[in-house]
Amino acid sequence: MFKNRAIVFILITLMIDAIGIGIVFPIMPDLMDRVGAGNTGQGAFWGGLLMAAYAGALFLCGPVVGSISDAVGRRPILIAALVMLAVDYVIMALADSFWLLLVGRTLAGLAGATYITATAYIADISAPKEKAANFGLIGAAFGIGFVLGPAIGGLAAEISVTAPFWIAAALSAANAVFGYFVLPESLTPDKRRPFGRRDLNPFKSIFDAFRLPGLAVPLICILIFEFANMVYPTLWAFWTREVFGWPPLYIGLSLAAYGVLLAIVQGGLMPIFINWMGDFRTLMLGMISALIGMIGFGFTGTVVALVIFLLLAALSDLVPALLTAMASNKVDEDRQGVVQGVIASLSSVAAILSPIVMTGLFQASVDAEGWYLSGAPFLFAAVLVLAMMPLIFRLRGHASV
Repeated sequence: MFKNRAIVFILITLMIDAIGIGIVFPIMPDLMDRVGAGNTGQGAFWGGLLMAAYAGALFLCGPVVGSISDAVGRRPILIAALVMLAVDYVIMALADSFWLLLVGRTLAGLAGATYITATAYIADISAPKEKAANFGLIGAAFGIGFVLGPAIGGLAAEISVTAPFWIAAALSAANAVFGYFVLPESLTPDKRRPFGRRDLNPFKSIFDAFRLPGLAVPLICILIFEFANMVYPTLWAFWTREVFGWPPLYIGLSLAAYGVLLAIVQGGLMPIFINWMGDFRTLMLGMISALIGMIGFGFTGTVVALVIFLLLAALSDLVPALLTAMASNKVDEDRQGVVQGVIASLSSVAAILSPIVMTGLFQASVDAEGWYLSGAPFLFAAVLVLAMMPLIFRLRGHASV
């Protein structure tokens, strides 16, 4: 009974984390207006800094939070993170300056780093034969959260631009109370390890992984592709507002629809494509879809074209999963955890750098005198994907074809 309640609590916690990430996307332009961040181009740049702050906190604190949970247990870290998220959302709701929003998103990144702790909790309480199914539940919880987050943000923004944050604060606080009463500790004292200075360094494992034979190419590809693909969550709200004049409701619903498409691609179509074409051809399908989709968004100005290219953008989500699998196949079983941690860190690095670059390019392309191309960041992302192709072909011999 307690085990089932614990799993439910963990899944709700991860779903709330994902909701917290997605709830901000559709209201970001209005949020920047509220704090006086300037026009659409300038607001996009400052919004990119907020996203970078979140990802930076996640990158720097992820290994630290995970190591602290190894030392003191999972339960106090998870409950403390939910309380911190609730406080963060209140700060975001009350913020009347950009810098207070920055503090709020940094706190959210720190609290969001508990994904590692939540995953470790599931591993603690799962028998070996149960782990695959339970980790699948984690992916499902995140997927639901990424669909609900933008939808909640867009719908609640019809009431007020701050309403989504009050809703998220209430969800986090309620789940913290729920966890306090139902969540037992999963890590017994005899299995804990001391917290040391080496646990504070998030870079060491990345450098070590790049030295492993055959791992550098797929890791480089993951970093470049994640950097390019961040153009969608970074700019979607600002770009659709600039090109179509969409309010938060339409932005949120379109992002929720995109989340559903991603779930269909990853959960339904990917196994079919792999069985039909093999890993490498499926990877190429994802790469070509990404390239066409990004070029399309670079020039499109109609909703019909947007829908078509959105389908291709969803197919491009085949790429990260396949690259991750190829990287995993390069190493022995005793290094799987290290590799997955490094991949997560590289994704965080991309999430730090890409919003700054993409929003800066967007600001220049919509505010500059003499030329206007709101889709310039998508075209830049397409150039990065095209530049990856020689590296992708080097992976041909390491995947089923």
